[in-house]
Amino acid sequence: MALWDRIKESATQMQSQLEAKKNDLKSGAFRDASMAMCALVAAADGSVDPSERQRVAQLIATNDILRNFPADDLRRRFEENLDKLTADFAFGRVSVLQEVAKAKRKLVEARAVIQLGIVIGGADGDFDRDEQAVVREACFALGLPPHEFDL
Repeated sequence: MALWDRIKESATQMQSQLEAKKNDLKSGAFRDASMAMCALVAAADGSVDPSERQRVAQLIATNDILRNFPADDLRRRFEENLDKLTADFAFGRVSVLQEVAKAKRKLVEARAVIQLGIVIGGADGDFDRDEQAVVREACFALGLPPHEFDL
């Protein structure tokens, strides 16, 4: 199977798994961690282009799991995390990973945050090394083994 097909299949499977857990993903910790994860993936290469912002905005507007929260609030949280990362990526990454770690207490939320990161990373069909690296870092922040997610 071609890499492109595996990425699409993996993202689709992860989205299905997330939808099955929708009712368990309503906490503020999940909300904060998921927007931090989206920002990490969007800025994984050290910069954020408009298409990456658009992908996350589309996810916020259309993702069933994220509909548990007001879209404007999610966008604001995403932008705040992006601002930290674009101001100083190394320092911002530490702060944003702390936001991701908020979901550590509940395994279902922690796994969902990682799955969301993979969905975002694979949305353009290219879950590149930089994106994989930040999702792997998030696994460590959440106490999850990266190999569980093929990272």
